[in-house]
Amino acid sequence: MEYYAHITPTSDNEKEQRVQSLEDHSTHVAELAAQFAAEFGCGDIARIMGLLHDKGKEQTEWQKYIQGVTGYNPKYANIKSGPNHAYVGALLAHKQYPAFTSFLAYPIMGHHAGLYNYYDYDEIINRKAIPSDINTEELGISLHNLNFKSIKPYEYNHIIRMFFSCLVDADRLDTEAFTNPKQAVLRFGKKTLQELAPLLDKYLANKQNKIKEKQQENTIVNLVRNQVQQECRKKSIGEPGFYSLTVPTGGGKTLSSLVWAINHAIHHGKKRIIIAIPYTSIIVQTAQVLREAFGDENVLEHHSNISYESLCDKEEKDEGKLTQQMKLATENWDYPIIVTTNVQLFESMYSNKPTPCRKLHNLSNSVLILDEVQTLPTDFLQPIVNALKTYQRLFGMSVLFTTASQPVLEGTHQGTTPRIMLDGIDKVTEIIPDGFDLHDKLRRVVLHFDEHQSSYDDIAKRMMKYNRVLCIVNSRRAAKEIFDCLPDDEYKYHLSRLMCPIHVRETITEISERLKNPQNKIRVVSTQLIEAGVDIDFPVVLRQEIGLDSILQSAGRCNREGAAVSGEVYVFSLNEKGDSPKGFMEKSNNARKRLSKDQDWFSPDAMTAYFLKLYKGYTETFDKVDIKKKLECPCYYLFKTVGEKFKLIDDNTRSVIVNYGDAEMLVNQVKQKGVTYELMNALGKYTVNVSKSNFELLKDAFDKGERIPEGLFFLMNKGQYDNRTGLILQNMYIEDVYTK
Repeated sequence: MEYYAHITPTSDNEKEQRVQSLEDHSTHVAELAAQFAAEFGCGDIARIMGLLHDKGKEQTEWQKYIQGVTGYNPKYANIKSGPNHAYVGALLAHKQYPAFTSFLAYPIMGHHAGLYNYYDYDEIINRKAIPSDINTEELGISLHNLNFKSIKPYEYNHIIRMFFSCLVDADRLDTEAFTNPKQAVLRFGKKTLQELAPLLDKYLANKQNKIKEKQQENTIVNLVRNQVQQECRKKSIGEPGFYSLTVPTGGGKTLSSLVWAINHAIHHGKKRIIIAIPYTSIIVQTAQVLREAFGDENVLEHHSNISYESLCDKEEKDEGKLTQQMKLATENWDYPIIVTTNVQLFESMYSNKPTPCRKLHNLSNSVLILDEVQTLPTDFLQPIVNALKTYQRLFGMSVLFTTASQPVLEGTHQGTTPRIMLDGIDKVTEIIPDGFDLHDKLRRVVLHFDEHQSSYDDIAKRMMKYNRVLCIVNSRRAAKEIFDCLPDDEYKYHLSRLMCPIHVRETITEISERLKNPQNKIRVVSTQLIEAGVDIDFPVVLRQEIGLDSILQSAGRCNREGAAVSGEVYVFSLNEKGDSPKGFMEKSNNARKRLSKDQDWFSPDAMTAYFLKLYKGYTETFDKVDIKKKLECPCYYLFKTVGEKFKLIDDNTRSVIVNYGDAEMLVNQVKQKGVTYELMNALGKYTVNVSKSNFELLKDAFDKGERIPEGLFFLMNKGQYDNRTGLILQNMYIEDVYTK
């Protein structure tokens, strides 16, 4: 008897329906999954998963269902749903391979719904029976052991999730190849890193020629950048492992890290480079550099604010093809170079859902660059470090930490009590030798710490003393208040997350253009969004008090190109109610205050001392959601619970779409066409996240017209958005009603 896995629905394009046999589908999935898992030496386990994953489709009732719902056999047209099938393969795996049951049965059982918690999994394994119409003949594939020398307690859950990824991606790719072969073809033809390496060399050579044309090759900044690049090229042949690149702001770490990564990858036969970045503002800038070097078609930019249509050359005939290729690549990260967010990366590593986990197997045998690594949240640091150690040790990943403010991730470190410990990385190899003294060579700034407190008005008046000055504060409220205290002229700019992403990007671009003319006055008030990765240069920076790492990042926006003998950075505190540092900001600020005042603030030793103070004095947990308890006991995996709770950004905000730029046009397209991937990505550029209380305040102002999809909140009133400062949290709809 032939069993069916897929049947194409009737359509105008095809005269006859096509069928894929269950045997063909299972065999193809098995081979694909085995190919993926072979990267870490576990091809046979993945092959078994592929062969068993859809065994439940042999059920007579399931076969009737698929023939009826697709119209293939009209006599079954009344059957609208089929029996659950995923658990059947899990039961067979448990029966045939009891020593490997967790590695096989968890992924098989969850390949549609997601990985289960142990009690739901056990309920099915122990209570369900294999249906009588299933062929239970053994596969005849022997398994002896996993291809790992030893497995640490925190590694088991990642191994299961890695097998899960191999199965899910293989299953979806084979299904796509049968149901949508034209789309499947778009996944092929990507360049290798060996092919891309000459493009990077050419890009760097062109940059160097431009520097020579300007006769700037002997400036200290360019000499240091060349020195760092050369060191990265030389050290790239080191063994796979953990590396750090500690380079002060302006030292060219973005390009230097790429030099190390691509040469390291080629030397060790690694397949892709993944760059994870904390802020979308840095991603946009980094991705632009990557596309200039490697071309749009070789770089995948994956984050919440990207619209793939915007990356395409509008004159290219196959614009749609490139857009679709990028969209497809976000599903499984099968691209040579990927730039994404820390949130996307680490939340996928701890997810239980098929879609985010689908990409994980493509992290094996790769190079990961973690940019601005000091921003990793301390209360999630242990599970993040454990994931990285697992991917490096078991799955062949090399990791490069890059920053001007390197945190302490090597060794074991105590939190506020001896019971709170960070079990860090055994060894992190620094690429830049101590003797280079880059913090001295690139010293372009003097730090000053105020001994008094200031008001919003005091800071505004202080800014007015300078023609070109940047002020960075800790809250959106402080940014707005200080901005409003400045004279209302064309010289002032505001930046905060009350502005939608495209507005932020446009404003930063305008600021950068204005800074090119030394005669232009310009005063900017910003939240932390500008302190890392944004290439701007002010002679004077004011920074509200905070941790040392953030202060040095802010100092990187001062005298960046060394135009002046020395830039000036002033660290101030606010006496305004509600605007002293709170939460982690307060802890990091207090850790900085406990350091000796007469030390060299820019030295690596100062940064090490700061992080040790932060850990021991103010870190009450390195594992906020208790991953150790939920995922390190083999009998009690809580995959679903962890997937819901492991969130690097708290889910206590709501996204609203503001009426800025093309937002209204895009919302109208959603009303007309319905929700599409491209439209929602495009609308992401016009969203602002607000607290639940502010969301409630604004709810009367949302567009309540017909055909507005559930969950889409559009502030139709243009008066609700200020073209300089962004979203107005006061409900302008209510104000209009009461003032008429």
